[in-house]
Amino acid sequence: MKKSRLNLFRLTSMTISILGVLILVATLIIFAYIGVDKISSGISSSVDSGSAYDELATLNSEYSALKVEFDSVKSDVNRGSNENLKREYVNAELELVKAKSAIDDVESALSTNKPLSEVQNRLKVAKDQLQTAKKSLSNLRGKM
Repeated sequence: MKKSRLNLFRLTSMTISILGVLILVATLIIFAYIGVDKISSGISSSVDSGSAYDELATLNSEYSALKVEFDSVKSDVNRGSNENLKREYVNAELELVKAKSAIDDVESALSTNKPLSEVQNRLKVAKDQLQTAKKSLSNLRGKM
């Protein structure tokens, strides 16, 4: 009887030791997975924000070119005496100011590390506003 209890004790001790080792290994695997996941998500978010910075640079470049065009049209409009054309120019220039504001919003979202979805939404608004400003300029040129 003593021998069976001793065997039972050994079996129980061995089982508990094996379960302890398995739980320890499982815990280490879980922590390693969480660590790798955080690192990879950090890398992917920095890559995504890098492309957003590229789009921001493109928007700033387009805005600068459009601003130059507006300045050249402004001198032509101011030389004339057509008040309706001057009013049209002011409305078109207002669209340009809105575009600059939208571009500044994108830059603000990037500098404050807003979520990527928020940055993408602001990029879309800025692109749309820049297109509206371009249309306003082309409409103004058509009336000149």
